[in-house]
Amino acid sequence: MSDPRITKLAQVLVHYSLELKSGDQFMMSSSPLAHELNLAVYEEAVKAGAHVLPRIQIPGARELFFRHANDEQLDYIAPGQRIVVEQYNAILNIGAFHNTRELSGVDPERQQRVNRTGADLRKTFMQRMATRDLRWCYTVFPTHASAQEADMSLREYEAFVYGAGMLENDDPIAYWWAEAERQQKLIDWLAGKDRIVIKGNNVDLQMSINGRRFKQAAGKENFPDGEIYTSPVEESVNGWIRFGYPAIFGGREVEDIELWFEDGKVVKEKAGKGQELLTSLLNTDDGSRILGELGIGTNYGIQRFTKNMLFDEKIGGTIHLAVGAGFPETGSKNVSGLHWDMLCNMAESEILVDGELFYKDGKVVV
Repeated sequence: MSDPRITKLAQVLVHYSLELKSGDQFMMSSSPLAHELNLAVYEEAVKAGAHVLPRIQIPGARELFFRHANDEQLDYIAPGQRIVVEQYNAILNIGAFHNTRELSGVDPERQQRVNRTGADLRKTFMQRMATRDLRWCYTVFPTHASAQEADMSLREYEAFVYGAGMLENDDPIAYWWAEAERQQKLIDWLAGKDRIVIKGNNVDLQMSINGRRFKQAAGKENFPDGEIYTSPVEESVNGWIRFGYPAIFGGREVEDIELWFEDGKVVKEKAGKGQELLTSLLNTDDGSRILGELGIGTNYGIQRFTKNMLFDEKIGGTIHLAVGAGFPETGSKNVSGLHWDMLCNMAESEILVDGELFYKDGKVVV
């Protein structure tokens, strides 16, 4: 019997997140493990009049590629990939993992070579996203592997995933429109401000948002969602931060990360576990040591760390920073093949904006 929450998720993705309409060129990338959701999305997209290109990933293929590809293959971008990024109207990526640690044994330098190769195409992708010329969304389908990663049973994890998306509501689309309005009030308050100071047990940072825009995250580009974010002025970031949650890249965990910024750049990094990977990623390219994002989690329905940043960066009471590529729609000028989010608990912390208290102990106070 079909799970009605999956049907609702497909409807939200097609009609709210991606706003598919007749004639749109739409690529959906997924795994066979998400078969039920794949079919539900495909059906809704066809009914909407879109031209659908399904791309089904082969479980285990990425590991084989990174282990055996030669330099020419690592540096290759398929023409079809360019066409999708440069010409398509909408892209949906559905994460449905058979093994969340598939790439944990892969040489990070080979992964970074692929990231460097794709930096220019990523820039095009980000620019088209900024103007909504390309509508993109990422979501996940609950699998045993993801449930195990989150220390949950599959049934428990399904309830967590669909609950985070408010899919048990009679009208989840109405909920996310209302959430967008709530976030917009915060963004309007932040408009035109300059100086942000973040202080607490794990952070002592300052940065400028002069000329930058905060954006809402209410289910359009991630689903589920719940954050406001911006890209700080590149050369303005100074100070120190410790990330109490593990940062995960390619299935490998880097724990107890500390970063020191001077004039916008990470000048020193330290990790309790994964130091070599941390340094390697920060050396991806010229832009990878620059702070590309400051995000503030607003989804207080998510309170459990699951080792999946789709959910974790939305946790109410946290902020996240991403080193690497910034968002053109916020005014960012930083280009990189890396965009890596790291999560910080904001209990007993505060955020001052132009000297006024904006956020304290995990909650907005304005």
